[in-house]
Amino acid sequence: MPKTTPNKSDKTYKRVLLKISGESMMGDRESGISNDASLEVAKKIKAVKDMGIEVAVVIGGGNIFRGLSASKSGFDRATADYMGMLATVMNGLALQDALNKVGVDNRVQSALTMPDVAEPFIRNKAIRHLEKDRVVILTAGIGSPYVTTDTGATLRALELHCDVVIKATKVDGVYNKDPFKHSDAKRYRTITYQDAILMPEVQVMDTSGLSMAMENGMRILVLEMFKDDNLLQACRGEDVGTLVSSEVETQLAD
Repeated sequence: MPKTTPNKSDKTYKRVLLKISGESMMGDRESGISNDASLEVAKKIKAVKDMGIEVAVVIGGGNIFRGLSASKSGFDRATADYMGMLATVMNGLALQDALNKVGVDNRVQSALTMPDVAEPFIRNKAIRHLEKDRVVILTAGIGSPYVTTDTGATLRALELHCDVVIKATKVDGVYNKDPFKHSDAKRYRTITYQDAILMPEVQVMDTSGLSMAMENGMRILVLEMFKDDNLLQACRGEDVGTLVSSEVETQLAD
């Protein structure tokens, strides 16, 4: 069947914050960055851009260095977190290279000052880039330790007036228990912020990120980015993944 070109009139959102894990850049590797995987991520982003949707991206660094894990193994927590921030910059540069290859105009901004490789994060400048149809790749978290990329993604989404945080994960939504351990796990179609925070078996993002989203009415959509056209379908408002919002009731998918 021939591929169809996304119709700009189908879009549900005007501006989205896409939160992707560092692991999405690994491909079949055990760690590091795969050029093929980076290109696949870039193509998914391009498809959303072709719908006329403005895209900001926050990328993790777990494929290179994970600050929290390192701190548990003996590193000073602040030092480990700064090292993790540098890993996100490396991923951001790899994603920039991949986006350039598929013809998507973009800018990398860093919360840590490193002018030779990235612009500093300046809120109004980032918004202007988005308005000029550029993808903005936001790296180095918020430039402070003890803050996860999930919380940083929520903060940046609020600062940039995004309509939703789309969190791309390894599973197609939020489940009532770990789907990798329990074959009878069921996906939530929608879930409230409060339930997402209070249910210990539900994993959406860290509590500080969820609380910030709840206090400011920022919707969160959790989905598996590499499954079929999940990301495009989500941007059209189709029933994909799990929506976290105060405007919904907690409900399992059929």
